[in-house]
Amino acid sequence: MTKRVFLFWCLLVGRLCVAGSGDVPEITRISPTSGPEGTRVEITGRNLRAVSRVVFGTTGSDFKIISAETLIAIVPHRTATSIITLIAPQARAASPCAFVVESDPRVPDEASFKAGYVNSIPVPEGFSSVLLWGIAIADTRVPGYASATIEVAWTQLSCRSDGHEVVLNDDHGTVRGGLYRRNPWFGINDHQPLPMAFDPLNHAVILRVGERPDKVWHFWPPSQRPLLPVGQLEGCTVKARVKISPGALLQMGMDYWRNPTIVYGPGDSHEAGASNWYFSSERWQEAEFTDIGGVTF
Repeated sequence: MTKRVFLFWCLLVGRLCVAGSGDVPEITRISPTSGPEGTRVEITGRNLRAVSRVVFGTTGSDFKIISAETLIAIVPHRTATSIITLIAPQARAASPCAFVVESDPRVPDEASFKAGYVNSIPVPEGFSSVLLWGIAIADTRVPGYASATIEVAWTQLSCRSDGHEVVLNDDHGTVRGGLYRRNPWFGINDHQPLPMAFDPLNHAVILRVGERPDKVWHFWPPSQRPLLPVGQLEGCTVKARVKISPGALLQMGMDYWRNPTIVYGPGDSHEAGASNWYFSSERWQEAEFTDIGGVTF
């Protein structure tokens, strides 16, 4: 056998081996083809059980393999319109069209999370505490934003453990927090004291976000960071009764912490996720976030 014939034979056998291995993924369809961060995308194709990674552009995604023909992927945080790539040991497959990321135009560009999400990574081992938080900002594109306010009447944090709901925080008429850098979003941990007024009629804190549109108004409860309830934790829920004026918007979320007293440091807190953004309304509304049930595939 000549060298040329041998090389041709090796290439042919190699192709036949790969084609017959069943490990080469193929994407035939994605649905939907557009949406915000956190969108659940169904990917249909062939040989999907061997997929070890799903990437939107260059950003890895949470995903779950349903069958050899279907998997579900979650559009990751801070992702632009991009091709979806499936990575398997033997090969890669690209989507026939790009997934178009369409964020709510009411959310300013610099905001970190433009849609709600639940962290797919569970509470780290040894973490025993949890803290709810809120983020309030002004939208300088809205006429009259300088007078924008958010009123917070109460905040509540509850967790479900062993099938039982336990209320950990239930605070009324007060918050604490600080003003953080907005661009880049929370660029540094250094912050200024959180200015606030009080509305005696509604027993609510008033955050005049329009007076400092250059800042993220980050708040949390006045009470101590609580311990998680004993037992098998299913997750926690954050609620806040708020009134949002035109030119203001709000997002709620929570972090798990190593313990109730530890000071912020790398690896000492774990973000559970964040809610969708809440916008202005003439009425009081309830803003909520929960990680009970985890990432919904």
